[in-house]
Amino acid sequence: LMVWLRRTTHYLFIVVVAVNSTLLTINAGDYIFYTDWAWTSFVVFSISQSTMLVVGAIYYMLFTGVPGTATYYATIMTIYTWVAKGAWFPLGYPYDFIAVPVWIPSAMLLDLTYWATRRNKHAAIIIGGTLVGLSLPLFNMINLLLVRDPLEMAFKYPRPTLPPYMTPIEPQVGKFYNSPVALGSGAGAVLSVPIAALGAKLNTWTYRWMAA
Repeated sequence: LMVWLRRTTHYLFIVVVAVNSTLLTINAGDYIFYTDWAWTSFVVFSISQSTMLVVGAIYYMLFTGVPGTATYYATIMTIYTWVAKGAWFPLGYPYDFIAVPVWIPSAMLLDLTYWATRRNKHAAIIIGGTLVGLSLPLFNMINLLLVRDPLEMAFKYPRPTLPPYMTPIEPQVGKFYNSPVALGSGAGAVLSVPIAALGAKLNTWTYRWMAA
């Protein structure tokens, strides 16, 4: 019974933190980033999303020791964001006003790394973290290309609560970088590894706290 209760508590905890991570994404301006600023700030978006995903996903994957937990974590985030996306529709916004980030494929790569290396924590941190950082910008750019016109949505449906510094601007692609996917992948791959190591360290601290 105690083993069952502990496992249930672990997975319930994952649900709670995944939902909170999604709320953090939303409140940080993910909808605004992805519709208004996607073409100009895609690199910033990629780095923030890859690091946020990897720290929570690797934490709970190592916490449970079960390959697949990272995908489970990303799936909860995706479902919750789709629910939030649907909440805007009755307010008069088009359904493609919000583009939901693609977290699941990158989380699957993290799970596959952990599984293929026979639950090697360091391989998950180095290889898995790199794969998350490399893949997330690619998957999200593909997703973004399916949106009708992010900038049109931004100007046609302005938010009255939008602060002045987040006002949609015309894309400056080529002025600062030529390939937002390549730059986002490169920066994300570098930064996701230390952030993954942080997630693994948080897992160690959690176990120590539970044992105290």
